[in-house]
Amino acid sequence: MIGKMMNSGSSKIAKIMAGALATVFAVTGTVGLLARNTFAADEEVAATGETVVLRVCNWEEYIDLGEWEEDEVIDLDNGDIFGENPIYEDFAEWYFEKTGVKVVIEYSCFGTNEELYNMLTIGDVYDLVCPSDYMIMKLMSEGKLVAFSEGFFDTENEENYYVRGASPFIQQAFEENEINGEAWKNYAACYMWGVTGMLYNPDEVPREDAMSWRIISNSDYYRQVTVKDNVRDTMFAAMGALKSDLLMSEDFINSENYSMRLRDEMNDVSEETLMQLQEYIQEVRKNAYSFESDSGKADMITGKVLANLQWSGDAVYAMDQAEEDDYYLEFAIPDECTNLWFDGWVMLKNGIGNDAAKQKAAEAFVNYMSMPESAVRNMYYIGYTSAITGGEYDDTVFQYIDWTYSADEDEDPENIVEYNVGYYFTGEEDSEDYIIYATEDQTRRQLYAQYPPKDAIDRSAIMWYFDTEANARVNQMWINVRCFNANSIPVWLWIVIGAAFAAAVFIMIRTRINNRVK
Repeated sequence: MIGKMMNSGSSKIAKIMAGALATVFAVTGTVGLLARNTFAADEEVAATGETVVLRVCNWEEYIDLGEWEEDEVIDLDNGDIFGENPIYEDFAEWYFEKTGVKVVIEYSCFGTNEELYNMLTIGDVYDLVCPSDYMIMKLMSEGKLVAFSEGFFDTENEENYYVRGASPFIQQAFEENEINGEAWKNYAACYMWGVTGMLYNPDEVPREDAMSWRIISNSDYYRQVTVKDNVRDTMFAAMGALKSDLLMSEDFINSENYSMRLRDEMNDVSEETLMQLQEYIQEVRKNAYSFESDSGKADMITGKVLANLQWSGDAVYAMDQAEEDDYYLEFAIPDECTNLWFDGWVMLKNGIGNDAAKQKAAEAFVNYMSMPESAVRNMYYIGYTSAITGGEYDDTVFQYIDWTYSADEDEDPENIVEYNVGYYFTGEEDSEDYIIYATEDQTRRQLYAQYPPKDAIDRSAIMWYFDTEANARVNQMWINVRCFNANSIPVWLWIVIGAAFAAAVFIMIRTRINNRVK
């Protein structure tokens, strides 16, 4: 992956103008009509034997593609889970059994949010895509998305697995964060989420160093640290390092509006801040082994580097792979803050249009991916954390976490710790029903990365969507860092370049004059 993005909540904006209320009522009426018509559309499509073609575009390697080995069966109390076929093929079979409607999934992939946006810009047509939060915000602001139907949010419908089983923590974030007065939840259903941090070798890097973003410019790790070759992730880490003293100050941490202040600081794209970031990231570039897109995991596994700016899911993958060779890595979520990101399913207007049967199939696809069993399959396959907990209806996901991370029976009791994930499953910080009894090292490894502790979530911020003007400044800063920055050339070098150019021009003119004389 995977790119990703991120944020603590912003308050809902109260809409009190009569015109705005009228618009809401109008939209609500339309959605209700659409929800009623989808059932009629299903019956009509089933009767004619027509096939619904659903074009789905997702991140590369970001869904269960099946073909598990025989020894990969996940045996839970609720039953065995096994991925034989690509999960989207299983959806098509399930949907036909439920509705009598044949659906064909045309599944394709993208590599970055920007690549997806460019694909849409040049005319590629998809019905359902899975961008990250800031791209969801961009698509919302540009009016390119179709809102979920009223029926999608009906908690009485047992097949609405998303609204009935998504984490309260996730649902709150999608309700509170808005673009142009509209909540994310109206247009996006969270698929996977995570944080960013530092994957590191604990034998060579003290955890104290890894727990600060300043490690990316720490000369003790010269040419032994890698950062991401994309502006948003590296900029966030650099912002955390640049503002470390402020973010770690007691006054800042204890402020009443801490979450809002943190979000504002981490999304500061003023010209002054961007200039400081540019200078800092240029120093990081001198110190780092590389700016990488996907090689950081392999570089850590092979020991080529000692620390790597990484998304939590890819960190889990790297720790798993290294462990197979008895090589142990750990993950640190910096004390300054972390970037909380989300990837979510959205329906596109230019694909779904007014096709009620297609929207019904798209919403069913989201719900199928939100089944606890599907969530487990996808998490197992890709290493990232599903937005699904199963809610009060199904504890399969918690059983899977317990199955994955609980200490073995023969483990030394002194090496076993309680790891509470209650905040994620119930919204309560210390729910006694959601404790994992894991080995002590898991408080720094895979369990810690997949389900960060509550204090890490409390110091998280989503990186926001920037408007056109701000985005241009950010991109120019990155171009200056990654390519050529004329401002970074010292005056004396400009003088030398100018003198050399003048000399070259003089010689050229002199040669031409001499040639004419001859």
